[in-house]
Amino acid sequence: MTVAVSADFGARVRRGEPLSRHTSWHVGGPAEVFFNPRDRADLAAFLRALPPEVPVYWIGLGSNLLVRDGGIPGVVISTHGTLDTLERLSATSVRGGAGVACARIARQCIKWGLGPAEFFAGIPGTLGGALAMNAGAFGGETWRHVIEVETIDRRGVERVRPAAEYRVGYREVVPPAPGEWFLGATLAFEQRAGAHAGEVQQLLARRKETQPIGEWSCGSVFTNPPGDHAARLIEAAGLKGLRIGDASVSLKHANFIINHGAATAADVESLIQRVQDEVQRAHGVRLHPEVRIVGQAPGQSEGEAR
Repeated sequence: MTVAVSADFGARVRRGEPLSRHTSWHVGGPAEVFFNPRDRADLAAFLRALPPEVPVYWIGLGSNLLVRDGGIPGVVISTHGTLDTLERLSATSVRGGAGVACARIARQCIKWGLGPAEFFAGIPGTLGGALAMNAGAFGGETWRHVIEVETIDRRGVERVRPAAEYRVGYREVVPPAPGEWFLGATLAFEQRAGAHAGEVQQLLARRKETQPIGEWSCGSVFTNPPGDHAARLIEAAGLKGLRIGDASVSLKHANFIINHGAATAADVESLIQRVQDEVQRAHGVRLHPEVRIVGQAPGQSEGEAR
């Protein structure tokens, strides 16, 4: 099936767009259709025009995403460079669009004298992704600050939902209704008159000391099992430096997998599975990926990928 898209959306629609250009691992096959909307109205019109059977995927900065080498059938909607407004609503609340970078939220809240928001600097993605998985860093978590969210469905209908309608856990968010995607959120913080940019810089410096910043990775690969840390289990199993193809377990932080430049998505996925098997063999614990694995392997049919 070829996805039909109206010419009204012009150059904002690209076919066969390599998703390796849009993920922090720099791997992944093409999107059948790749769309970067101008604004919410443009997005709503595009969604309304799609046939109901066409699958829709979303991507922000691609920092928690492994796209298989066969790519993604259907439509990929990118929020990068759009849906990225950030405004202060009151003395203690802000509203951010799904496409705003989490690091920008941290910096701007410091300027506004609001906190604790500096933990957002440790989340290498957008607010939309952080909402979808309750992303966290440095002891902070996204949904602790959510007042309400704005969503859109594939009919282009927008809604505002209070945070209480969502079931939220560690790296898990269960929506009240299927088929809605985040457009943005209103977040609550506290006034912190003494907040300054140095707080963010100190956290980023600590992160740089302990994580392979600057190398091609997705951030943390596995969630932490109850009462333990995935990195500790991986390191204790002797897996630092384990390599498949051009992907390896980081020597700096065992819960990171690095693409050294020529890795394929298959290399990365095989390494994820190998780490899971070895940790289970060594510790009796099955690690669960935090990263979302989507798309199809080369030669795989569209139905098999779903």
